[in-house]
Amino acid sequence: LEAVIHMLEQSGTDMLHFDVMDGRFVNNISFGIPVLTAIRKKTDLFLDVHLMIADPLQYVARFAQAGANGITFHLESEGDPQKTIDAIHACGIPAGIVIKPMTPAEAVLPYLSSVELVLVMTVEPGFGGQAFLWEMLEKVRFLRCTAKEQGLHTMIQVDGGINAETALAAVDAGADNLVVGSYLFRQENPKIVIDFLHQLSENQK
Repeated sequence: LEAVIHMLEQSGTDMLHFDVMDGRFVNNISFGIPVLTAIRKKTDLFLDVHLMIADPLQYVARFAQAGANGITFHLESEGDPQKTIDAIHACGIPAGIVIKPMTPAEAVLPYLSSVELVLVMTVEPGFGGQAFLWEMLEKVRFLRCTAKEQGLHTMIQVDGGINAETALAAVDAGADNLVVGSYLFRQENPKIVIDFLHQLSENQK
């Protein structure tokens, strides 16, 4: 894992997206706090922690202490979203809300001004390698337009099924940040992919 992280650093990646799955909120189990603590010791990259867990409020402070630079959690999880946002901010780091494909973008609106990031899942959370759900781009467009109308600088992140074609479409729809997994690691030279994604972002500006 350390070797892969250093390869990504050398390839110019902006951050590491750290998926946390508890086997309850999604039907899979992944990294937890001890692994995040170990990674924090090995890199200065921004650690973007995505909590796919049933009760994020209970764990926010511990993930922040373990080295998270930002925490996103699912609107569909248990508990009061505003309390979870406030708890993340109390740790001195940015907060983000994530929505699954079946959750309408409008559900984010009560919290849009309270968060730094909204993550639109373009696959069902829990497993990598899924096909991109093209209809999710309407959510990206809606959230980008609404944030602009409200004078907000909210980052819109897209996660799931990102490749050369879908990355271009997501950025064109208004995404600022792309989470890339399977597509990146299938490449012989990941730096080429990362450079391509950076160029997309520059062209959008």
